[in-house]
Amino acid sequence: MAKSGERSSTPADPQPRPRLIRTYFESRYGQLHVHHALPPGGGFDEATPLLCFHQSPMSGRVFRPFLELMARDRSVYAPDTPGFGESDGPAGEPGIADYAAAMLDFIDTMRFRSVDLLGYHTGSLIATELALARPERVRRLVLVAVPVLDEAERAEFRARPWPLPVAEDGSHLMAEWQRSLQWRGPGVTLDMLARGFAEKLRNGSQAWWGANAVMNYPVRERLAQVAQPTLVLRPKDDLWEPTARARGLLRDARFVDLQGYGHGLFEVAPGAVVDAIGDFLAG
Repeated sequence: MAKSGERSSTPADPQPRPRLIRTYFESRYGQLHVHHALPPGGGFDEATPLLCFHQSPMSGRVFRPFLELMARDRSVYAPDTPGFGESDGPAGEPGIADYAAAMLDFIDTMRFRSVDLLGYHTGSLIATELALARPERVRRLVLVAVPVLDEAERAEFRARPWPLPVAEDGSHLMAEWQRSLQWRGPGVTLDMLARGFAEKLRNGSQAWWGANAVMNYPVRERLAQVAQPTLVLRPKDDLWEPTARARGLLRDARFVDLQGYGHGLFEVAPGAVVDAIGDFLAG
């Protein structure tokens, strides 16, 4: 019998499928919740493990359709960033380096000798910081929608406090739903949008911590120091233009535009992401 949280193969399956598992690990902030996909062979003779870091204020759940496809030849892990999803968070307002430090705890616990990293939005900066902190362990980077923001964009974020304070009549919920609709990507169903909406709400008044960490991160300086081979995927979402600014910063990078996709990329088109990064990670 399969354990809770796992998907087991049966004789009716056309081929063995990766196993999807959820588990907890200890980090400096408490328990770190991790979504994990294990290859059909049980993890033996697999390719380099891949760690995936999500956007905020979401969780590693956004990668679950992608995990099952990507884990055919490697273990893939998608932690919930501390304070998001089901991971315990820090007591005070964190920065990107703090989030990265918790992920280093996970890497050390797993005793990974080498890893590849994929980061999406906020996660792209966490991946960047990890690559700089442990260059001997991080082999390759995939950065998806990179927030290389200018001062005007940072000022605009700070001028519009988010999330809205809870209103007794629930009007803050309608305002947040309208925001979700505004950034709804191509192919995102209402059910997908509603799941994402629920993820945002569960973070309460601290939902802005991840975005605020992005605003305070010296992204240009840190990207310029990355030495690992890097693949940048550029979906057409609100970071379409900011991501293009990374071209002049990264030393060894390839860029792939995904103009047909926006927010919800990993749920709507996980196969397109696998196709875009497969040869790069196999190198």
